[in-house]
Amino acid sequence: MTAPSLMGMAHDERADLADFLTTLRPQDWDAPSLCSRWTVKDVVAHVISYEELGTLGLLKRFAKGWVVRANQVGVDEFAPLTAQQLLAFLGDHLQPRGLTAGFGGMIALVDGTIHHQDIRRSLGRPRTVPAGRLERVLGLVPGNPRLGAGRRIRGLQLRATDIDWAHGSGSEVAGPGEALLMAMSGRRAALADLSGPGCATLGARMPE
Repeated sequence: MTAPSLMGMAHDERADLADFLTTLRPQDWDAPSLCSRWTVKDVVAHVISYEELGTLGLLKRFAKGWVVRANQVGVDEFAPLTAQQLLAFLGDHLQPRGLTAGFGGMIALVDGTIHHQDIRRSLGRPRTVPAGRLERVLGLVPGNPRLGAGRRIRGLQLRATDIDWAHGSGSEVAGPGEALLMAMSGRRAALADLSGPGCATLGARMPE
């Protein structure tokens, strides 16, 4: 059987996120997420904020945000939309396009999975990420320069206890694959779900 493509997985991840968002209460949208200074509504806005930007629009956003703040510029542009409008926009963009479709859907898949968990974890609404999708995302994160995972996990061995995945060598950090994903991405909250002699090192490399 042919393995699902990155684009197919990205579509399915967005569909899962959209389904989950329909269950949120109005106050949930205003709750803090795991992303610093962003609410749940902000994170949803970020996930979809690059969908309809062409090359010129992308350059303008990077220029306006001086590249490092481009994500915040996108969130600010979507701020006037209501939660229901954001949900409708997401529903119309389950298939990634534009920047998020880059590298065969890799950007949308990795960012979408991490940000889905940024929302779920902050609201205390855990889920089981499909194993095949989680394994694929885990394999894409260590070498992703945008996420800074390589620096955090240097000299450590990461080992998932619920799926068949491991990476690196050195002091072990073990736990559920989802927690390893979030820890690699700099989410300190995931450390509570991990164990092993390498945890202290990993934690010291995360922002406070």
